[in-house]
Amino acid sequence: MKTAHAIHAHSHGTPTEKLTLSYDARFVRRKVLKTDNRTPVLVDFAQATSLPPGGVIVCTDGTEVAVHAADEPCLHITGDLPRLAWHIGNRHTPCQIEADHLVIRQDPIMADMLARLGATVTNITAPFTPEGGAYGHGRTHGHDHSYQHEPAPHDH
Repeated sequence: MKTAHAIHAHSHGTPTEKLTLSYDARFVRRKVLKTDNRTPVLVDFAQATSLPPGGVIVCTDGTEVAVHAADEPCLHITGDLPRLAWHIGNRHTPCQIEADHLVIRQDPIMADMLARLGATVTNITAPFTPEGGAYGHGRTHGHDHSYQHEPAPHDH
């Protein structure tokens, strides 16, 4: 079985295999993944890592496996984007930000809230590649504000 310990933002050659993974499945630390051709690859990273679509995992034998985002159920959102993005972010919901629309994973409660805020919300099936976490470091998980340098009041 091939083993991978590294990931690169882009290929340095021609990837020999391809992984098509959902947003959740692209977050790994140590796991056997099956390529689109069903070839098992053990990814074994030092820490949990978000595999970037368009990136490659590099196997110990030097081969590269291209990472692609799978189509998944999403919501395409248009309207007052700054206001809508604020409400989405305030609920700690991963969001893909495009010039003329937002994309989140399908969620009927979020869809209803956004529609009540004046958004046009459409169900779509598409790759989901949301923005990274605070300060550009990967994903947002949980509700940890330990990065603050001084105590600050916080309530929702």
